Amino acid sequence: MKNKDFQLNIPADISNKLQLENKKTAVLSIRRGELLVQFKDSNSDFLQKKFRLWILLITFLTSLGYYIYCNWEKMYSVKLTGNYSLATSIIIIGGLLGTLFFMFFFILDRNNPHNTFAKNIYWRNFPVIVASFALILILLLSGCMWLLGILFKGATFDCFTASVILFIFCMFVNLSMIYFALIIDVSILSTVFTLVIISGVVISMAVNTNRYWWQHNLSFLGTNKASGGWQFNATLILSALLMLALIDYLFVVLHTVFHHTWRTFILRILLTLVAINLALVGVFPNNASSHMLHDRVAFFLIYFILMLILGIRWLLPNITREFLYLSYGVGLSLVVAEILFRFIGYFSLTAFEIIAFLLAFGWLLALFNQIESLVDTRNETVVSINIRN
Repeated sequence: MKNKDFQLNIPADISNKLQLENKKTAVLSIRRGELLVQFKDSNSDFLQKKFRLWILLITFLTSLGYYIYCNWEKMYSVKLTGNYSLATSIIIIGGLLGTLFFMFFFILDRNNPHNTFAKNIYWRNFPVIVASFALILILLLSGCMWLLGILFKGATFDCFTASVILFIFCMFVNLSMIYFALIIDVSILSTVFTLVIISGVVISMAVNTNRYWWQHNLSFLGTNKASGGWQFNATLILSALLMLALIDYLFVVLHTVFHHTWRTFILRILLTLVAINLALVGVFPNNASSHMLHDRVAFFLIYFILMLILGIRWLLPNITREFLYLSYGVGLSLVVAEILFRFIGYFSLTAFEIIAFLLAFGWLLALFNQIESLVDTRNETVVSINIRN
């Protein structure tokens, strides 16, 4: 039986938006039951190949410079871990190079007509996004070096071998950061937001020398009595800035779909106030000098989230029934947790703070996903597929 061809008719407005008149070929692929259409441009392919050579050359020159430095300092035997070790060099050089490549390709891809995310990101949010990816990169490199230090305890290398290992790690880091710079969208930014706040809190718990911090409260991790309290506070501030970047992007796109209404304006104001109060919790840690301010800001943070949950039915257009039920469930759970903590004494302060944080944080992520889904649904276009014999 002869296979039949299908013809995909793309509307003129979509063609103009994607600037398809100069495209030569298109690649159709099926992933997880979804049909993906990717347009290829010979000019962009040429640029990508050219940039690959530059990436290889810069990484090679960096490794060569490290080799020259080791010989200059007479470090003929380089330790894997420790001071002036290969691990330290990989974390510093790999983190710096990867961040620079991420910045360069993110800015470069703003001219890509298919990248609507980068175009809708304000420049004021660009440093926050870069800092977040740099932080995650450094944490991953540190974790990888820590694991290698355990697996190969006491390992040392000559200068040439150390330079080759540095080249391999830096090449992998550079290509990975470039890949994320080119594919970053709101879902990836939401994932970064999640990773930053969770990893920051977990690391603050792990490095705290006071192993009984949980007998106080969660805010104890940011006080001057906790070792590394600045990490906890910096995590909250950076997470709040990331949240502001997410809000900026989502509502720029949302207003192009639903236009400006008093409902979406109030929703944006409340979400912005949540982000600001989250940052202020880090700015005013629970020290004796700022205890009052810390408590006020923390209570306002809870109040604003409860206002969002109670008013989401009227503030967000075309909200789904499932998300509405989820919102009311989270709000009821927060109220029950408050009663169990304040009036019954079932929960400790630390347990209550962790439960409230997880519920509120999870709901905010679901809200961002709901807004993104509304935008994507409204941007859907129906196209016809014609059978051609």
